[in-house]
Amino acid sequence: MWIFVFRRFLVAVPTLLLISVLVFAVIQLQPGGFLENMLEDPRVSRETVERIRRQYLLDQPVWVQYLNWLSGVVRGDFGYSFLNNRPVSELIWERLGWTVFLAVLTIFATWVIAIPLGIYTALRRHGLGATLANFIGYFGLATPDFLVALLLIFAVLSAGGTSVGGLFSPQYIDAPWSWAKFVDMLGHLWIPLIVIGLDGTASIMRQMRANMLDVLSQDYVRTARSKGLAERVVLWKHAVRNAINPLISIAGLSLPNLISSTIIASIVLNLPTIGPFLYDSLLNKDQYVVMALLMMSAVLLMVGNLLADVALAWADPRIRYE
Repeated sequence: MWIFVFRRFLVAVPTLLLISVLVFAVIQLQPGGFLENMLEDPRVSRETVERIRRQYLLDQPVWVQYLNWLSGVVRGDFGYSFLNNRPVSELIWERLGWTVFLAVLTIFATWVIAIPLGIYTALRRHGLGATLANFIGYFGLATPDFLVALLLIFAVLSAGGTSVGGLFSPQYIDAPWSWAKFVDMLGHLWIPLIVIGLDGTASIMRQMRANMLDVLSQDYVRTARSKGLAERVVLWKHAVRNAINPLISIAGLSLPNLISSTIIASIVLNLPTIGPFLYDSLLNKDQYVVMALLMMSAVLLMVGNLLADVALAWADPRIRYE
């Protein structure tokens, strides 16, 4: 296993290097830039813009700019945000905590709800409960997350509620942590969990249902039943254990969602996550922020795939990475 992990690490280094070249090239190919937009402000002189350009070596050849940026990334310096006038690493760190918190909580809730529902709808696929769960699944897959957010906000406001938008009420945003602030956060948290997790819950439930239906028709399941094993043993030891393997394989794809997923829904709900930050940076052509977030997304994808492979080998003893 350790040899497999080491090999994946060796492959990751040139892969990330190639991705960094592509990310830098795409950003450089876009027309204009933040400094060019600054010239449209009459309060900013051309001399100021040229001074900033020289300070960050933007007047140098492209390959010099790339090497300068890459050397900074290796040292943990992702550059400077022209829009916010602050280092990129500080801006990302401020939003990373809430982003990870919401993502981990959503992924946990999604799997805890979706896996049992997928098993239930496969075993009772003609029942009323399974039909209702399938309907909710189709609704979750077909409805955009930002529309679900708007519907929930409308429902809460129509019912006379005020706990919509953000994670805290205005009086608790800058207040120190207390029991009242924690309770206020819980009052706001349920809407983002539903909005962000509905699509994933519906997708995993449908995949688990399809996998279970396929596994239950396999010969080894019929053989286990013919040997007189209890239905509980057949279900959990043979069917569920094999049906969940494909889901473990794709679980690593959820890590990049820390950055790129539900951007519009996060904007609608005014969440302090990285998604809206990336969107604003793209609109304002804040190149160092965009490049840093794209590189982070690539790293998370590779780490997620590695963790998924290791988890799959742990869950299924038949799988060995030699």
